[in-house]
Amino acid sequence: MNNGKYVFSQVTDFLPKRVFDGIVARYHGDKYVRHFSCWNQLMCMVFGQLTNRDSLRDLIVTVKAHERKSYHLGFGKNVSRSNLSKANEKRPYKVFEEFAYHMIDIARKKKVSNDFEVKGKVYAFDSSTIDLCLSVFWWAKFRKTKAGIKLHTLFEVKTQIPVFIHITSATVNDMNAMDVIPYEVGAYYIFDRGYVDFGRLKVIDNHSAFFVIRAKSNLQFRRMYSNNVDKSTGVLSDQIGKLKGYNVSKQYSEKLRRVRFYDSETMRTFVFLTNNMELEATQIALLYKKRWEVELFFKWIKQHLKIKSFWGTSENAVRIQIYTAIITYCLVAIVGSDLKIDRSTYEILQVLGISLLDKTPVNELLTNTDYKDVKELNSNQLSFSFF
Repeated sequence: MNNGKYVFSQVTDFLPKRVFDGIVARYHGDKYVRHFSCWNQLMCMVFGQLTNRDSLRDLIVTVKAHERKSYHLGFGKNVSRSNLSKANEKRPYKVFEEFAYHMIDIARKKKVSNDFEVKGKVYAFDSSTIDLCLSVFWWAKFRKTKAGIKLHTLFEVKTQIPVFIHITSATVNDMNAMDVIPYEVGAYYIFDRGYVDFGRLKVIDNHSAFFVIRAKSNLQFRRMYSNNVDKSTGVLSDQIGKLKGYNVSKQYSEKLRRVRFYDSETMRTFVFLTNNMELEATQIALLYKKRWEVELFFKWIKQHLKIKSFWGTSENAVRIQIYTAIITYCLVAIVGSDLKIDRSTYEILQVLGISLLDKTPVNELLTNTDYKDVKELNSNQLSFSFF
């Protein structure tokens, strides 16, 4: 695999270039381009993500320092701050968005797991706000003195892959993003209580899918009957009933299940609502507990990839950078899977970040490294077994 290639070139060989070229042709991304193609642009952006560059100037200085290697690294000719800046501003972000979803599909297939207690696909949905400077990112006005965007993310729990990303202004209410989620028959969707909207939850039920959501304290619920519970498991009650109140009962007229659960770790009581009547109450609580993994994903990607400091100021440039971060995320997951590296993505990324210009075979680099000194966050903060 090595053949004298740089580690960066070995890693990016896992990217399906033919697919990317097809997407570029469909959107005319390379129209009128003579030297710095969309592929060269992608290579520069992925390099910046893997090396954790803080700014466009920082990235270009690094690339220029290794200008003699540009061809072998895939950067092409004449890489400059002006070229990359213009490419990020003017080339259609849809190229990178579509390619990101292609990489997501590959990563999901490679990371599929049947170890989870609940059968079927399990998704956690949440959003994260990225603050921006209003004077620079004027198009993303959030408040009088702030700008910002939101990443609404559908995160697949079993594969640890974000399968759907919806980027909006920070002013958009979280519940509105539920309208664009591509619901699948038989899948489970987990939400926090900020997404309680019974009209939208009914849409999930209409798709023959299931939801698990934390109930609000002012929930009006009429119990019809109760299931037997073993309180030693933490389940305090398991009730079947219907919503009370004129408006909500019209929005959701079907039966709902309400589960009260005491978490001994946090010493808190949670109330969950679901339209699934078959799972055990402890499994309902387990599903909601897995919702936290989308929060960990946001934390991880903000810490280890570049989506908080941007290399361009236009909306198009911001979107391209976010999608290249997702492409990089999936790329590292695919490399770890294909090479059967029994390390987290954090560990893999730490090694790759300082080794991209080595010529060591990447499988040797990742398997022969002593990881005992790598400081990984503990499981209560952030830990992905594959990622």
